[in-house]
Amino acid sequence: METRARYILIGLFVLVASLAGFGFVYWLHATGGLGERATYRVRFENTVSGLRAGAAVSFNGIRVGEVTSLQLSAENPHQVFVTIAIDPWTPIRADTQARIDVQGLMGSPSVNLSGGSPNLPVLKASQGEPPPLLIADASAGQDLTQSARAVLGRIDKMLAENSDSLHDAITNFDTFSGALARNSKGIDGIVAGLEKTFGGGASKGPLPTYDLTAPHVAVAPSKKPGKELVVADPTTLVRNDTQRIIVVASDGQSSFLDNAQWADSAPKVIQAKIIQSLENANFLAGVGRPSDNLTTDYQLLVDLHGFQISLGSPPKATIEFMAKIVGQNGRIIDAKLFSGEAPVAAMDPVAATEALNQAFTQAATQLIQWTAQKI
Repeated sequence: METRARYILIGLFVLVASLAGFGFVYWLHATGGLGERATYRVRFENTVSGLRAGAAVSFNGIRVGEVTSLQLSAENPHQVFVTIAIDPWTPIRADTQARIDVQGLMGSPSVNLSGGSPNLPVLKASQGEPPPLLIADASAGQDLTQSARAVLGRIDKMLAENSDSLHDAITNFDTFSGALARNSKGIDGIVAGLEKTFGGGASKGPLPTYDLTAPHVAVAPSKKPGKELVVADPTTLVRNDTQRIIVVASDGQSSFLDNAQWADSAPKVIQAKIIQSLENANFLAGVGRPSDNLTTDYQLLVDLHGFQISLGSPPKATIEFMAKIVGQNGRIIDAKLFSGEAPVAAMDPVAATEALNQAFTQAATQLIQWTAQKI
């Protein structure tokens, strides 16, 4: 009985092992990659370096099969035929593109398929006919090493063909740098002059700020007409529209006084002080700027010709502007040129701004008296 039981157990084991083997083969055939495959041939016009049988084949990044064989063309030594077996549902069309891809720097080469026009039929082999042929682009099989060699070869050729020109350019650059080195002191002087003229150079902190004084001009109370006057924004040259204090040499060249500036641009400061001077005179019902939206009876237009330190023996501060009084109908009631000047005791910010303030006081006083007379 024991011997018979042993034989039964051995028989059951062999039966179970056989069934498991058949089941594994069935699973491998149905789901493990040995199912139905569609075969295609891909013709590469260049090297397929590193590609091997068994390499992956993907379509738009999804693995669909593998390479089954590689074969050289007997007619054209530049051509390589790669046979691939892929899932039959893969939408291969006549214009599907094929190329060699490498995943990362150390990855194995694989065949990547992509593209294809949706309006073209799916490319399939008929029974008994050879596999359909896909033609890869001429550069599809070119690897990175070969591309790098080609680029380096073109660079080497270009350098060889232009060696004389490159030598001349390097020589000229060396000559130019030598000339700069020999004339470094002169270049430093030019840069310093530009910094002085245009106010450049390293930041030295905020400059001291100066302002003008509005004069108090006495006007007879009987001349107070109860009218309103608007002082328009002064017009001037771009050179005068700055906060810096302008210094003009005898030859007409302009520069700026060091370590000094006005509280605002010169035209804005002059406009503000003219308005304040008119208010101090107290012969108008109201004085303001165009932005104050006053009911304008008169407009005072000022065209600034110059407001500067003129170098000479001795240097002097000068101001000159043209003033026009315009009525409500737009007609000019009168126009007059005003000016003022004062000697500059020393070329320092305090003395220079004091002299400019004296020159402005002279011209502003004349302007207030003239305006009161005309209105």
